[in-house]
Amino acid sequence: MNNTENNSKKLLVLNKPKGYVVTRSDELGRKTVYKLLPKWVFDDEWMPIGRLDLESKGLLLFTSNGKIGNVLTKPKNCIKVYEIWIRGYVTKEHIKEAICGVQSKFGLLKALDVEKINIGGAKTKLKITIDEGRNRHIRRLFGAMKDPKFGTPLKVLDLKRISIGSFKLDIKIGEWRFLSLEEEKTLLKDL
Repeated sequence: MNNTENNSKKLLVLNKPKGYVVTRSDELGRKTVYKLLPKWVFDDEWMPIGRLDLESKGLLLFTSNGKIGNVLTKPKNCIKVYEIWIRGYVTKEHIKEAICGVQSKFGLLKALDVEKINIGGAKTKLKITIDEGRNRHIRRLFGAMKDPKFGTPLKVLDLKRISIGSFKLDIKIGEWRFLSLEEEKTLLKDL
């Protein structure tokens, strides 16, 4: 693909695997998400819109347009949905607490919606919706709550972002693609 074609596109999506940091270079020598993308993404200064930590996976958008990046990262501007596995028993009270908000040393952390999807042994799968993206928001939110059986903090074992705004993840882990012009328009008009 040549740079003329690249310039007509404003957003690309990567299905980030675990084990990659979301940065252009890493002082600790860890793999960066740019290793999964064509060289021109790095050279043309495409930047990630938001972050996913080293142990998280899923939908990560990139843009070379700073205005779009700013709009999509403003708190309350863009709804994000995640599927997570929690070590511990998540109760109705936990879900209510997550929606009302949990006070932590990082401030008030809360979700817009939490839905229990599955239970497997001492693990619970949830679908969680947030409209902010503070550092390790979901991990810290549930880490501030206790397992009712064991009294230990709940722990997020697996976290996958599955949608941002109207855009839903639709590619395999480690793959990337451009958003179509229609997908871009739909995502940006929601804001």
